[in-house]
Amino acid sequence: MDIGVQNAGFENIVSIEQDAHCVSTLNANSSAREVVHADICSVSPQSIMERFSLRAGDISLLHGGPPCQPFSQIGKRRGIADPRGLLIFQMVGFAEVLRPKAVLIEQVPSFLAASMDGTTHVVGELHRRFGALGYELHVELLEAQSVGLAQNRRRAFLAAIPSGCSFAFEFARTRPSRTVGEAFNGLPQATPKHIPPELPNHIDITPPRDKERIAYVEEGSWLSKSPNAPPEIICKLTRKDTTKFRRLHRNLPSPTLRCGEPFYHPTLDRYITPREAARLQGFPDEHLFLGPIRGRTGSVRNLDQHRQVANAVPPPLAQSVASKIKASLCLP
Repeated sequence: MDIGVQNAGFENIVSIEQDAHCVSTLNANSSAREVVHADICSVSPQSIMERFSLRAGDISLLHGGPPCQPFSQIGKRRGIADPRGLLIFQMVGFAEVLRPKAVLIEQVPSFLAASMDGTTHVVGELHRRFGALGYELHVELLEAQSVGLAQNRRRAFLAAIPSGCSFAFEFARTRPSRTVGEAFNGLPQATPKHIPPELPNHIDITPPRDKERIAYVEEGSWLSKSPNAPPEIICKLTRKDTTKFRRLHRNLPSPTLRCGEPFYHPTLDRYITPREAARLQGFPDEHLFLGPIRGRTGSVRNLDQHRQVANAVPPPLAQSVASKIKASLCLP
C-alpha cells in the first residue's frame, strides 16, 4: 500500500510493521522516513506525534492493512475472537489521536460479514466509532483487474472521510485487464537459488520431486483433476482440491495469490518465482523482497518472499483508491 499511496502523491512518513522479513523489505524500498519494527499494540500514536513533531491534523492519510487471517474464507474465521481480528480497531485509535484528514483500510471481502457479537457487524461498529470522530465510512469491494492487473483479486476497501465531503470509490478502468502471459512477458530465465539472479527475486526453488508432480498438471488446471497422474502422485487429493497444486494459464488472469503453496508456471515445470508473483500484483521490477524463499514442504519463521507478495495490497489498486481520496479532499 505504501507504493500506491506514494504514487498517488502522498509522502509516507512512517511505517509500522511487526514481521522481521517485511521490515527488511520496507527498509530496502520504502520512501518512509522511518520503519518501526514493533507490534502495533506497543506503539502509541502519541509517541509517533512526538517522534515526528506532529500536531493533530497534520497527517493527510492514515493507511493500513490489518491482518486478514481472522476473516479469510480459507482460515478458521474466528473474527474478533482472534486477537489479530481486534487490530482493525487500532486504526480508529490512531485516528482519534492523529486526526488525519482521511483513513484508508484494506481487508478481505469476507471481513464485511464479520460480526462483533452475533448481531453487530464489525463494519457497523467501525461506522459508529469513526462517526463519533467526525468521519463518514465508505466501503467498497474492488477488483484488481479494474486497474489492469493479471489477477482475479477482490478486496474490501474502507475509507473514512470527513463528514460532509463528497466521495465515491468509482474510478474508470485505467486499462484492460492482462493475462498471466502478458504479465510475465520479457522476464529472463529464472535462476537456481545458488546463482545470483539477473532480476531480483526471480529465483526457482522447486525441488526435483515437486517438478515431477507439476509435470502432470495441464495448463490452467490442478493436480487432482489430472487424468494421467498415478495414485502415488495424487495421494489424498480429491477433485474438490482446486486451489492446491494449480498451474496458471498464459491466456487468463491468475487466481488470487494466497499465502499457501505458490502457483505453478503456465508452461515450465516449476513454481512461479517471487518476481513473477510480484508481476501479478503490479509491483515494479526494481522493488526488492528480502528474506528467505520457502520451499513447498519447508517452513519459514515470519513471512517469506512469496507470502510477502501475496499479503500485499496491489500497488496500482492502492494508488487508484488513494488518488480518489486525495481528489475528494482537494489536497495539494
